[in-house]
Amino acid sequence: MAIGIRPLGARVVIKKMDALEKTEGGLILSGAAKEKPQEAEVLAVGPGTEDEKMELKVGDIVVFSKYGGSDLKYKGEEYTVISQKDILAVIEK
Repeated sequence: MAIGIRPLGARVVIKKMDALEKTEGGLILSGAAKEKPQEAEVLAVGPGTEDEKMELKVGDIVVFSKYGGSDLKYKGEEYTVISQKDILAVIEK
């Protein structure tokens, strides 16, 4: 899936997962109570660098650092461009 954004170096483009609407107990959360998600899907990856090879691939579901990356809006969609070093883990299915 080409999104029209090509990250450079060891950076990736991610799309954050939606915030939880309900708690595990079934309580519906208000807009202010919803936690910002720290899970995202990788949509594009850079080629890596000589010092840092690219370990991620398109389609990976990842957990990322809360304050990492730069948010951007492109063609009406919200994305985050983040350095691979700010990706904390890949969620394996």
